[in-house]
Formats: sequence, C-alpha cells, structure tokens
Amino acid sequence: MYTFSQLLIRNFVLAFLLIISLSIVSSLFLTPFLIEKNNQHHQTIKVITQQLASTGDTNKDAKTLASLLRETAEFETLIILDNAEKILSTYKNKNTEFSIALASNNGKHLTTNEFKISYQLGFSKESSLIINLIIFVFTLICMFVFLATAIGNRRQKNTFQAINLQIKNALALIDDSSSSNQDFSNSKVEDLEIPELKQGIANIKTLMVEQFEKTELLEKKAYIDHLTKLDNRGRFVQFYENQIVQDSPVKFGVLIITRCSELQTINQIQGFNEGDAYIAQVSDIMKIAVSTYPNGQLFKLNSSDFACVLPNTELLEAEKFTDDLTLRFNNYQQKSELDSIAYSGLVYFDKSKPLGELLALADTGVSVAQTQNPNAWYSQKDTDILQNNSAHYGNQNWLQEINYVLENQAITLQLQPIQPSGKNNKVYSEILARFSNSNGELLPTTSFIAMAERLDKIVTVDKLIIDTAIKEINNKNLLEHSFGINISARSISDEYFKVWLERKLLREPQIASRLVFEISEHGLQQNINTSKDLVNMLHRVGSRVTVERFGIGLTSFKFFKDLTPDYIKMDSSYTRDIDMDKNNQYFLRLMVDLAHRLSINVLAESVESQEEKQTLEKLFIDGCQGYYIGKPNPL
Repeated sequence: MYTFSQLLIRNFVLAFLLIISLSIVSSLFLTPFLIEKNNQHHQTIKVITQQLASTGDTNKDAKTLASLLRETAEFETLIILDNAEKILSTYKNKNTEFSIALASNNGKHLTTNEFKISYQLGFSKESSLIINLIIFVFTLICMFVFLATAIGNRRQKNTFQAINLQIKNALALIDDSSSSNQDFSNSKVEDLEIPELKQGIANIKTLMVEQFEKTELLEKKAYIDHLTKLDNRGRFVQFYENQIVQDSPVKFGVLIITRCSELQTINQIQGFNEGDAYIAQVSDIMKIAVSTYPNGQLFKLNSSDFACVLPNTELLEAEKFTDDLTLRFNNYQQKSELDSIAYSGLVYFDKSKPLGELLALADTGVSVAQTQNPNAWYSQKDTDILQNNSAHYGNQNWLQEINYVLENQAITLQLQPIQPSGKNNKVYSEILARFSNSNGELLPTTSFIAMAERLDKIVTVDKLIIDTAIKEINNKNLLEHSFGINISARSISDEYFKVWLERKLLREPQIASRLVFEISEHGLQQNINTSKDLVNMLHRVGSRVTVERFGIGLTSFKFFKDLTPDYIKMDSSYTRDIDMDKNNQYFLRLMVDLAHRLSINVLAESVESQEEKQTLEKLFIDGCQGYYIGKPNPL
C-alpha cells in the first residue's frame, strides 16, 4: 500500500511525463507553422533586399534597408555589412526575454551586390503565447494531481479493507473445516498458464513479422522506378556485379541501351503528363519484347534511358531483338504522330568487360543510331572497341548530319501559341525548329541541339533558324503577329554573331519589331556585360527579349532592372501542379508583383490543365503556354 506522499510523488512524475509528451506533440504541430512563417519572412526579406537599388550612399541605403526590414519582420539580431565586411548597420532586440529558436532560423545570411546581411528572426509573440499556455496547463495538471492523489489514496484504503475482510472470511472457513476428514492435498489447482502473457508474446511476434515485411517493402521501393515499376539503375549495377562479374551461369551476353529521344520535347510542348504516358508506353513495348527471352532483364536507368540485358545471347540474335523493337516503335510512332520514339545501342560483353566501358560504348551506339532512320539501332562491335577513334564515331556521324542540315537548309518551323490572360496583355507565339537528315527523316531535336553545341556548330544553327524564320514571315506576310525565337547561350557570347544579328535586323525593321528573342536565365548569367550589350542592341533595333526558364538560378531582380527584359518565362518546375502547390503559388505571386513593378511581363510554360491555367490567371500571370493552350503547328 502506498502512502499519500508516495502517491503524490508518483502522480507528479506521471504529470511531468504528460507535460513533456504534450510539449513534444505541440512542437510537432507548431514547428511547421513557425517554419512556414520563417520561410515567408525570409522570402520577403530577400525580395525587399533585391529590389532596393543603390543610390550611391551605402550608409544611407543600409539604414533605409534596416528600417524596411524591421518593419517587415521581428528580428533578434540584424547586421548589414558592405562587400568589404564593414558593419553599416546593426540591431539587437534587448527587450525579448524569451524566443523560440528554430534550427532553420539560426545564422541566416543574404548577399547582394551591395550588402551582406546576417540576421536571426524573433518570435516573441509566439513565445509569450506558448509560455502562458505551458503555465496554464502546468497549474491545471497540479490541481488534478492533488485531487487524483486524494481520491486514489481513499480508494486504496477501501480496497485493502475489502481484501482484509475477504482474507479473514477465508481463514474462518479453513478453521471450521479443519476438524473434518476432508483431504485437500489432491484438490484441483487452477491452470498456471497466463493467457494474457501468451497473447502478448503472439502480438510481439506479429509485430516483428510486420516490421520485417515493411523493411523488405522499403528496400524494394528503393530499387523500383515508380512510373514503370521496373528495377532502377541501382538494381542494374547490383545485377551486373552479382549475376555477371561473379561466378554465375552467365558467361557472355549483350547490353542494349534504349533512349527515349522525344521526352524533353514532349515535356516542354505537351506537358509532363504526356511525357510520363510516353515513357510508360515505351516501357510496356520493351517489357513485351523482352518477355520472349526467358533470361532477359529490363531496367530503367534514368528519366529517358532503359537498359536491357540478354544473358548468354549472341550479338546476331540480339540484333534480331532490336529489329523487332524498331518495328514496335514504328507502330507506336504512327499512332502518336511523334518524330521518333526511341533509339538503341548494342554492345557485346563477357565477364572481363567493366560496366563503365560497356555503358560508354552502348551510349556511342545510341548516338550513331540517332543519325539514321527513326527508331534505328546501332551495334558497337568488338572490332570498334580496338580502334582509337571508336569513341568518336558517333560524333563523326552527327557532324555529317549537322553539316547536311546547314548546307541544305533542311529545317522546318512550327509555332506554339502563348495565350494572353487579359485583352490588354501583349504576347507572342514561339517558333520551334525541326531538322531532317539526308533521307528526309526528322532528327531528334533535343539530340540535334545538344550535338550541335558539343561540335561547336550551334551558332551557325542559330543563324539558320533566324534566317529561315525571317524569310517565312516575309513570304507569308505575317507582320501582324509576334514571334519568339530561341538563342543559345553560346551565341550570346559570340561577338560575330551579335554583329550579324544586328545587321540582319536593321535590314528588316518591320520584322525586327515583331521578334522576341528567348534567352535562358543561365545563359544570361554567364557573362552579364555581354548579356546587357545584346539586350540593349535588340532594343535599339526594335526587338524584345524574354528570359526563359526563369527561377532556376534565382537571379537578383536588381540585375534584371539593369538588363530590362520585356518578358520572363517561369520555369516549368514552378508552374507544374501550381493549383496544388501553395509554396509555388506564394513564390510566383511575389515574382509577378516585382516583375510588374519593373514593367516586365510574366509568362508561364508547360501549362497542362484547366486548373493550372485558372490558378495562374488568379496570380496575374500575363500569358500561358503549354499543351493545354495549344500544340505546335506548321508556321
């Protein structure tokens, strides 16, 4: 039996544990709110800092910035330095006795062209509320502890009194029967097994089995591609090391890399949902083809590449497999109206071949196949491995095809519209280029541009696109419309290209005023002075400028204030599923507000659904582009 003091101590310990549990639960619910508020303050501070332009007086700007920031949020500390690490302004809140400390809030730093800012946000109001709540809960629990202790002590006394009474009655019965001849030695004893204990052990076993099953399931998920349900690159490496390199029945075989050449184009033009459907369809086609080989293995290496391993299969037999694969891809291409579906590279292997070398050779085979017929394959044979120039064979094929396109102007243009969000919003249609090989078949656009950059032909390709676009606009008398043309980052830094472009536009003043040149944010950041010169030149001749894929580099808005583009096109990572992403909605709303203050129009790409379009319009986006708005059509 516990004494009153023992009960009181026990109840206080339980109350203390309860308070700790409540504190943990409260922190779990409160932390996301504080983090969200902290992130919102951080975004606002960043925007205010980037928007403040220097007037030449650094000390005055620092004081103004400090005043603006302190009006925006509550600070524990705020230090503003110049680029020479000289302190221009400092502030410390001495009145706050207690504040909630967030791990993500300690040591925040922000750097601009003029200032270096270090700060720690304060949450005194939230802290005060939590302290008062803790005091109230503690007081209430103390009252309940004393009350529960008193009631428990009384119940305990009553219980023990009842037990004592039962024991006395039992002893009295034993004394009464002791004089009789009844034998109690052979009386039946109750079963000593405890059902509760057996059930508890069974429950523990069940939990252990469930835990093992969950562990196995997590391991499987870690090695499974969520879209195609195929084993991923990690499992592919394990398979090669365990089933091929080590002692196993697999002595040789063929590795086939299949690349979905249209994925990036579909994602940009038709949207990510269509891109996922395209990859899933290719996966289903390859699963059916591989199923005819009992030991064939299929893996998903990355977003666009599949790996197929045919163990103990000769190269000639594997080439029949890729022939069948090409036929299946051709049938899918006819139904989907795509330029191509996928290209394959084959390489023979045995246990002596390192995996890295095989992947490089198969990748070279894919590059060669992409210069041939749509959905073609190329076999990188053993004799090619012994040649010093075998690794560059794909480059040589691509160089021939690129030169053919340039010499014969084997290019066609398509238009994808940008829909304005309001009647007064001025937007344009983007020109997309398609290239054909010597057989008149379309080459994969993404691969063509990538290889043109690798082989230093991209500037000439840019000239061909611009030249062809101007001719088409002139020939078809499309002077009432505006057109967007992409310029690569390499062309921006080419002085001869800029001179050529300026002369070209000066000779066509009416068309120049109808052209909007799209340049990636990353390309502009590579050389700021060169970018400014290009933008100023384009404005002089009457053309306009769009900064595309905006938001990837989080470039300072002060830089864009100096650069003065006409449009920014938000990267698809911000616009995809915008209707369900509150964080991207908040960020996009800030970007729109700041851009409009600088007289910059904001466009959104990869708009795939009505819900996304409606959400973007509510955020005052000036124009939307994507498969939901309209797919590319011939110019």
